[in-house]
Amino acid sequence: MSFPESIVRALRAAPEKVVVEHGARAVTRGELLTMTGTIAGGLRRCGLGPGRGVAMVVDVSAESLAGYLAAYTLGCRVIGVRPGLSERQQAHVLGNGVDAVLDDHQVAALLRGPATPLTIEARPGDIARVAYTSGTTGLPKGCAQTYRAMSAHWSWGSETWSRDTAELAACDDRYLLFGTLASAVVQDYLALCLFGGGTAVIPEPDGTPLFPGVIERLRITATIMNVPRLYQMLDDLRAAPTDTSSLRAMVVAGSPLTAHRLTAAVRALGPVVHQAYGQTETGGLTALTPRDIDAGVLTSVGRPLPGVRVDIRDNEIYVRTDYMMSEYLGDPAETADVLIDGWLRTRDLGYLEDGYLYLTGRVRDVIIVDALPVYAGPIERVLAGHPDVDQAYVVGAPDHRRGEAVHAFLVPRAGHSPDSAALSALVRTELGESSVPQTYTVVPDAPIAASGKPDKKALLELYRR
Repeated sequence: MSFPESIVRALRAAPEKVVVEHGARAVTRGELLTMTGTIAGGLRRCGLGPGRGVAMVVDVSAESLAGYLAAYTLGCRVIGVRPGLSERQQAHVLGNGVDAVLDDHQVAALLRGPATPLTIEARPGDIARVAYTSGTTGLPKGCAQTYRAMSAHWSWGSETWSRDTAELAACDDRYLLFGTLASAVVQDYLALCLFGGGTAVIPEPDGTPLFPGVIERLRITATIMNVPRLYQMLDDLRAAPTDTSSLRAMVVAGSPLTAHRLTAAVRALGPVVHQAYGQTETGGLTALTPRDIDAGVLTSVGRPLPGVRVDIRDNEIYVRTDYMMSEYLGDPAETADVLIDGWLRTRDLGYLEDGYLYLTGRVRDVIIVDALPVYAGPIERVLAGHPDVDQAYVVGAPDHRRGEAVHAFLVPRAGHSPDSAALSALVRTELGESSVPQTYTVVPDAPIAASGKPDKKALLELYRR
């Protein structure tokens, strides 16, 4: 069944069931559909419809979810605008294929309009969703997926679900919805809740850290999070135990997760941890399940999802799926650089073994030492494998003798003090002399970029001081 008809039918199948809980407010699936139709009618009266670009600048709420669904049912090009963009980045996003901007006030105004029957006007070949990259290498790039691609997506229709995906969706009785709906990852895991009959629970801000207390307070059964947030949550759980027994599934993604931290997460939370790998350009690509982890697979990002083809070319990972992006919106040069004969270059390095995908680094995360390419990823994994090291991050900086030099930043394990000589010997043995860091800096935590990933630019600035 095509998107977004699939989600409309799923909501219509149980109109009395609560789909969004926000504080004391409960919104049923029928009410969400009514809101969606009303907003869609208002957008249509404003001249919006198939092929028109609508930028969404909204908070997380039932109303904003209805706004997204309304724009999809109209067949619009729906552009998520995440919070935290600089003025230059926001101007870039809003100047790229945008015909109208929808914010929370406008959504509220549209909801005061007349109720309108909900119709599906989407056309398969039109762009459905534009999700922007983090912009860590420059201005963010708009990854465009067509309605046809969304119809084939691994999460946006139960017909495409594997057994593992169906089991994950079955855990979404009370799915924690937070962050921003501009994120494709947030949308895609929310889809499992919507199709699976669960309730999306939106936390009310109360001035306290979100995790881990929100799990106990709202009896959350499933959530997603990035790796730095997981690390902080595990540290907080050690300091103040919290009841997380309601949790049945936690998907961790965004950056590599070390084996000892994955083990610690399972020890603290139980067999509920999943690891996922994907990109904004591709959507989800692989999944590591609790069954895999229980079998001792701790350093892989999992097996390819159904419909995902993986090819390793000169250590670089190429992928092909029916739901990957069709272009970087308005950027044919960048598009041609990553889309090659129907395959997408991930710019990630890795290998396949026994059906599992392993990541080894980033093509762009390379340091040229004595004219030889040295990749940060393998060095970070070797350092993080030392019993004194909790997290390791590696950057390169100009060096008058060697061209560039490797510099390591370490978050030590509690009560441990890493010895630089021992670490250098370990790296030398595993990877060779060129990979040995010139300096080691101990930091209490890694700085986090707006994308939720470790901020290596900030680490480099720390070294330069």
